[in-house]
Amino acid sequence: MAWIAVGALIAIAGFTAWRRHRRTSNRPRVLLPFEVALQRLEEIRTLLDPASAREFSIAVSDIVRQYIEVQFMVTATHRTTEEFLRDLLESSNAALAAHRRLLAEFLNQCDLAKFAGVSLSRQILESLHRSARSFVTESSKPPPAAQTREAPPARVKEARDSLPST
Repeated sequence: MAWIAVGALIAIAGFTAWRRHRRTSNRPRVLLPFEVALQRLEEIRTLLDPASAREFSIAVSDIVRQYIEVQFMVTATHRTTEEFLRDLLESSNAALAAHRRLLAEFLNQCDLAKFAGVSLSRQILESLHRSARSFVTESSKPPPAAQTREAPPARVKEARDSLPST
């Protein structure tokens, strides 16, 4: 009789473990901030056309700014490029400050298309896209001094903001 009870308990435990595993394996993996940004950058490749230069510039700028906010916990959206870059000079965030020049060139080029209506060639649009990818990829790597620490990476769920931010 005891063997039947033990067998039943093992069967129940096995069934419970199987259900728990099945439930957790169906959940989508939570993407890291740089993975979300790179995925979104691939999605906007359809806008790499001079006729869509303004839309592309808005989208690529928003992706980079949202990535900065999540990855570095620095306010980058809802601020002008000048405000953001000025505050970046005063920031103690060395990982982000190391990319200040690239960010300044990138954001200023985006602003020309967004606000001044400057027409950008396909070559310039592709260059902006490469710059955004390069920034996201390079800035996602931990700085050399931080590589020795064991800190878990920040994780985010992918979310889309319906309002464009500049």
